[in-house]
Amino acid sequence: MSLFRVINNLFRFNRTNWKAVALCFLAATVFWFFNALNKNYATNVRFPLQFEFDQRKFASSKPLSHDVYVNVSGKGWDLLRKNLGLKLPTMIIPLEHPVETKRIVGSTLPPLLASQLGNLKINHIVTDTIYLSIEPRDSVMMKLVFDMTNISFKRGYGRTSPVVVLPDSIQLQGPKSLLQNRPDSIVVSLGEKKLTANFREQIEIPDNKAIRRNPPVVEIMFEVGEVVEVEQKLKLDLINIPTAARVNLWKDSIPCWIQIPKSRVEDFGQWVTKVKAVLDLKDARSGARKALPVILGLPPYASLIRADSIRLRLF
Repeated sequence: MSLFRVINNLFRFNRTNWKAVALCFLAATVFWFFNALNKNYATNVRFPLQFEFDQRKFASSKPLSHDVYVNVSGKGWDLLRKNLGLKLPTMIIPLEHPVETKRIVGSTLPPLLASQLGNLKINHIVTDTIYLSIEPRDSVMMKLVFDMTNISFKRGYGRTSPVVVLPDSIQLQGPKSLLQNRPDSIVVSLGEKKLTANFREQIEIPDNKAIRRNPPVVEIMFEVGEVVEVEQKLKLDLINIPTAARVNLWKDSIPCWIQIPKSRVEDFGQWVTKVKAVLDLKDARSGARKALPVILGLPPYASLIRADSIRLRLF
């Protein structure tokens, strides 16, 4: 009965008793924690990785690995510091021949890393293989072309001037293979916009991280104003007709619709004699077909809306 009373008194709500119990648990926990950290353990630790090579001459066409997993053993204190990121050394791997080095096998890393791990001992490298894709660095100039596909205008409005891109070309630097496989120009586009006023906006050039852009941002501008649609009938001009061939046209002129600023209608009336509908027959084969002429000679403030195709037969 007396033992039951002692236990009952201990766990009765009494601030003095609970403070004593809490302090005992805290002291036991601290003692166990410090004792545990003095023992040896083995665990996987992620170490940051850095490759050393001349980045002025070479560049990686694929993202380089930023870390490597190593199974290490050591005192609990040392492992705790590594897992908390305290004094975490960067694993530096020098590349004397970066282009020729396509992969690094994990089993070859311990000699490189041992001197950088302090009191920790390497058991094995968890990361099996590190793949590299490093190439000579190259540089090219690329023309910029603005795509107006997503640009629309309020009814009665349209573009009334040429599109100006500043600068009109940019320099790209990066792995040689990535630059060689690129098209001749970079197409710059915007999200959907409906305009009624002059447009001027800075746009970032899209690209991947392996390629540096200089400059990374360009400015696009053009004027917007009231426009009218003019229908014009243009005589068809055939060029590069194959030798000894005969061409039969269903009609020798085509209608086309041209957009011009409302304020330039009179100017366009004087200019229209310079506009031509040209059909190139250089690679044409015998037989009947439909073809779409190219409209040439439009003034800078005018733009083609649509043009009819032409039916012809080549003998």
